[in-house]
Amino acid sequence: MAYTTCQNETSAELTTAPEASPVDFDAYGTIYHPKGLPPAPSHLRDQHQNSYPFRGRIEPEGEFPPETGRYHLYVSYACPFAQRTLIVRALKGLEAVISVSVVDPIRDGRGWAFRQGEGQTLDTAGNGFTFLSQAYEASSPAGYAGRVSVPVLWDTVKKTVVSNYYPHITIDLGGRFNRWAKNPNLDMYPEALRAGIDELNDFVAYGVNEGVYRAGFATTQEAYVKAAGEVFNALDSLEQRLSDGRPYLFGEAPLETDIRLWVSLARFDAVYYGHFKVNLRQLRDYPFLWAYAKRLYALDAFQSTTNFDHIKRHYYGTQLFINPRGIVPL
Repeated sequence: MAYTTCQNETSAELTTAPEASPVDFDAYGTIYHPKGLPPAPSHLRDQHQNSYPFRGRIEPEGEFPPETGRYHLYVSYACPFAQRTLIVRALKGLEAVISVSVVDPIRDGRGWAFRQGEGQTLDTAGNGFTFLSQAYEASSPAGYAGRVSVPVLWDTVKKTVVSNYYPHITIDLGGRFNRWAKNPNLDMYPEALRAGIDELNDFVAYGVNEGVYRAGFATTQEAYVKAAGEVFNALDSLEQRLSDGRPYLFGEAPLETDIRLWVSLARFDAVYYGHFKVNLRQLRDYPFLWAYAKRLYALDAFQSTTNFDHIKRHYYGTQLFINPRGIVPL
């Protein structure tokens, strides 16, 4: 059984139950400080260090060939890395090709769970999972004790996780299902710009996507100051890039990097500014970035996949070690 799965229920119950039992921080702790769960088996401890052990790719002649109706996404609206996959799916028009299940934004020590609620679903892939950890377990015959994260790309034919490595998932969704996409000619990772996209992706990932977490999770004043400074240095640089009047980072159309930056910008004033104390400036204090963010939000694929209720409830209601009372701001 995976380390984050409820250990007080039998395997049969976990397989057949349509909905996870309610969140219970008293019984199971938080995902960051779980309790009431057995330690990871010793032979799986090395695996526990690898956050993204599933890195399958969608390839025409590969183990996971592109097919319509075969693949399923397990996501959270709250998670910025999972939202990327939803944006690409919407931009390409793959809603009828790739199905989706949305987990509860609140996690106790058992991890991501399927419960009924506003904006969330049960496991619609037909597996009967109540916890996402079961997908990882089903894909690991020798056992799984690693991190259970979203997004997950699931193969409904082979009944296994294809990938939980989010940078690859968006690239594959953006280019491997064109035969069935409503927008097959939309290319968010064009060959001629890939070197520049990859370089800016790395810059955004370190300075913004991951930088806010380094600041928010810092345990010393020195580490916090360093990380927060890196975030604002990155935002300053991106503000300068957009100051020449370009609508998006690479010109006239949003590409892979715009998607990766948006998910952090969408959460910045609502969560990171207060909850993570990345509060030197708000996003609205950057005129070009603010206008850029509003341009992106005006696009349906960005707006329809941005659920501020899930975002705020997840961060403020789950990361209780940062905000002990779990108060959500107005």
